[in-house]
Amino acid sequence: MNFYKIAVGVFAALLSFGALAEGGGDRTFALMMERNEKAMADYAAKTDKPAPEVQAYRYGMRLDIARVVNVTPPVRSCNPVPSRMTYEDSNGKLNTLEYQVMGVCRNNGG
Repeated sequence: MNFYKIAVGVFAALLSFGALAEGGGDRTFALMMERNEKAMADYAAKTDKPAPEVQAYRYGMRLDIARVVNVTPPVRSCNPVPSRMTYEDSNGKLNTLEYQVMGVCRNNGG
């Protein structure tokens, strides 16, 4: 009886990993970005500042980062994944920057 319970548990775990590998990662990224947007809107309201608009990072952009407010946590992936950083510039304005980072992968030392 215990063997069957363990087998069912292992099978369920394998199915969940398979779902993540087949597009579940996209849902994970979307959820992560939604949570970041909500947290930054809440922060902006608490500090009486306008909510930041998301800006895509371009190589060579000049950034004026006085204080980092939030960075989305790394996700498990062996590919580049989107990430966001919200910061205050030297004028106190909130900015959110979206860029690509390498996901946390057992194959790349993460």
